[in-house]
Parts: sequence; C-alpha cells; structure tokens
Amino acid sequence: MSMTSSNMRLKDIRPAPCEIEYKNMKFLITDRPTDQNIHNYIQELKKHKVKDVVRVCEPSYQIEELQNEGIRVTDLEFDDGTPPPGQVVEEWFELLKNRFREAPDSCVAVHCVAGLGRAPVMVALALIELGMKYEDAVEFIRRRRRGAINAKQLAYLEKYRPKSRLKLKNGHRNVCCLQ
Repeated sequence: MSMTSSNMRLKDIRPAPCEIEYKNMKFLITDRPTDQNIHNYIQELKKHKVKDVVRVCEPSYQIEELQNEGIRVTDLEFDDGTPPPGQVVEEWFELLKNRFREAPDSCVAVHCVAGLGRAPVMVALALIELGMKYEDAVEFIRRRRRGAINAKQLAYLEKYRPKSRLKLKNGHRNVCCLQ
C-alpha cells in the first residue's frame, strides 16, 4: 500500500472502529460513513462479520451498497448528547435478540456521527442487560474508545435498570420452548 493510500485510509475511518465482545455478542462502534468512504466502511464491516448496521444519528449516506452486501441498515435515530428514548432501547434489544439467535457468530455495528456518544451508549445498555455493572460497561468501552459517553449519558446509564432482556440462561438466550 502506498503512503498516500494508507494515509487516506486512516483519514477515512477515524477514530478506528472498535469491536466490543461480551457473552457471545459482538458489537462494532464506528463513526458515520459517507457516500465517499462507504466502500472502506463496507470492507471494515465484512472483516467483522457485520450483518446489521444501526444508525442512531440522522441518515447521511445511501444504504443500497450495504444492502447489496447483505447488510441490513436500521434507523434508531435520537438526539445527540441525549439518552435514547424507551422505544429506541426496545427496538435495539429486539434487533440484538433476533440477530444473535439467527447468526450467533455475527456482529452488529452501531454508529452515530463521531462514534463517541450515542453509539457507545447503545452498546453499554446491551452490556448492562447482559449482566455487567454500568461502571464496568463504561470502562470496558472507554478502554477501547477513548472519550466515549458524555456526563449526561453517564448519568442515564447509572440510573438504568436492566430487565434481563438479553441475559443468557443455561447458555441459551431467552427462547420460549413448549414441551
């Protein structure tokens, strides 16, 4: 790779996407792609076996190329710097349960504009639902994504009470079974 294309690559995706894995769930936190760098973005997603991209910010790129690669895009938009509304949280957990039931080895990507506020909060919520304490979830994410989660979002996570919506029971996710 030449020096210029290597520099361009770094400029295209920054901060670098970070994968968070916990209890058989994998997440990729990224910043927002653009129509100009969507090809680099898709390569990165494929490297991590991403099947879903969740946009928690306003749409800023065409999704057709992602769909052509078999990657589903879901919009769960909410305001920058704020905690997610209840409906967004419910849809997020529903998507995670379905995705990891269908494809346990896949990864769910989530992005906001910079990948430092809304996207890490969504991943923190999943970690908390999976049994992590909120402080540990924030630390776990910040170790991989410096500057993630602002004070208002931190206060929200501190008050958040998990309802075991993603917790594994006996090695299996909550799946109803009639005998």
